[in-house]
Amino acid sequence: MIPLLFRWEGDGFKPIPRHAKECDARYTIGEHYALEEIKERSTKSHAQYFAALNDAWLNLPEGIAQRFATSEHLRKHALIGCGYFDKRSLQAASRAEALRLAAFIRPMDDYAIVTVSAALVEVYTARSQSYKAMGKKDFQDSKTAVLDYVAALIGTEAERLSTV
Repeated sequence: MIPLLFRWEGDGFKPIPRHAKECDARYTIGEHYALEEIKERSTKSHAQYFAALNDAWLNLPEGIAQRFATSEHLRKHALIGCGYFDKRSLQAASRAEALRLAAFIRPMDDYAIVTVSAALVEVYTARSQSYKAMGKKDFQDSKTAVLDYVAALIGTEAERLSTV
């Protein structure tokens, strides 16, 4: 369900015109609804983050660089490493079946981390950092964690990543 935009009129909130019909469909006149403000994050911060990651990726030491085909691979690996992931577990009947299942799953997502332990297959995928998926605070927290993680990989401090 997409968030609807409203404008404060001084005595109440009014939906912006393109959301009026959706409000009529969702809400009943006279009912009470909780309103939660969503703080939008800055596009400047978003752009700076991706530029810093790309610069860091370009400066990865040779032994590490070969693990990450693109800066996107690096970002998603760091998100998973920092705990920003979704995990799915699949129990197979045997280790051999688990290995076949893992081999089938791996090509489905270049960025996923797929592990096999005995007959258990676990698939880790990075959480999306899109504007829709992460609010300002979650994005800032994940951005800081990822930049710290990547900085440690190249032996620098996160504050220096944008100047690498």
